[in-house]
Amino acid sequence: MAEIKREQLLNILKNILHPNKGADIVSLGMVQGLVIKGDEVGFALNINPSEAEMMEQIRKICDAKLLEIPGIGKVVSVLTAERDPSKEVPNMQSPTKGSGPLKHTSKIPGVKHVIAVASGKGGVGKSTTAVNLALALQAVGLKAGIFDVDIYGPSVPMLLGVTVKPAQGPDKKIIPIIAHGLVSMSLGYLMKQDTATIWRGPMVMSAVKQMIADTKWDVNGELDVLVLDLPPGTGDVQLTLAQNVDMDGAVVVSTPQDIALIDARKGLDMFEKTDTKVFGIIENMSYFLCPSCGERSDIFGHGGARETAEKLNVDFLGEIPLHMDIRTTSDNGTPIVSHTPDSPHAEIYINIARKVAAKL
Repeated sequence: MAEIKREQLLNILKNILHPNKGADIVSLGMVQGLVIKGDEVGFALNINPSEAEMMEQIRKICDAKLLEIPGIGKVVSVLTAERDPSKEVPNMQSPTKGSGPLKHTSKIPGVKHVIAVASGKGGVGKSTTAVNLALALQAVGLKAGIFDVDIYGPSVPMLLGVTVKPAQGPDKKIIPIIAHGLVSMSLGYLMKQDTATIWRGPMVMSAVKQMIADTKWDVNGELDVLVLDLPPGTGDVQLTLAQNVDMDGAVVVSTPQDIALIDARKGLDMFEKTDTKVFGIIENMSYFLCPSCGERSDIFGHGGARETAEKLNVDFLGEIPLHMDIRTTSDNGTPIVSHTPDSPHAEIYINIARKVAAKL
């Protein structure tokens, strides 16, 4: 296969003119973040937000032209818009509770309720919790889905055992993958396994918005609830979703350690400042239960998340043990709520789901 050159791609894009400016999109500096990975090409078009509809057609023309180049098998492009600093809302970097202009939320078509699952730091088992919570919500009678919003480290494909790519419907909408009865979508479905996502913040935020809008969430009928598996921390993606998606509430996952709880409190503070209701805290890896003797050990301490919930006046939803069965079923793509729904561990997730469902 012939090597794809960056200059070759730019020369093709130079033939595409901006409809109103009489110059090509490359000369205007609109093409950003151009990356080449094997036979895949990715880039962003930096546009004026008022021209979004018009430039969406230009984006599609760009994709079609690049796909004509021998050796290119896939093009991933998004529209992005950088704010004019002179027109920014004051204090944008430090929103306060009730700061109206920051929040312009809307419902996701085909979805009744949206729940965010978040963590202040990585490594606390947030994605495993999010997937099992979605399956548990399904087990208590709700039509559920999950959207893996962790652009840089999507875990849902492995957790659900999905190795296929979603198809596109006749209306150009992405048809989400159904796994274990759960409607699911992840950037990991669209990327090659083990391929790094090297995107800047504006491109990530644009991609998240586009995936929400372009996915047919109600492929099997309207969803009662969509669980968002957020990236760890309190960055661009979390703020974008909190300000643009009508979320019913958020669940924060933490381990009992002080270091994890410090970051969890930051996550709680972010939701408070964006007027997003916090349904409660889940303590994951709460204790280790020996599979041989049944002895319980508090490896990471115990009860820290419950104490934090009490101090911050939010609900404590439950504690999930550190157990081999939860780990192995997750690694095998058969989450424990689906694999062994009658197990004590699945019952913990289902009890948490009942509490969350009641808040809806």
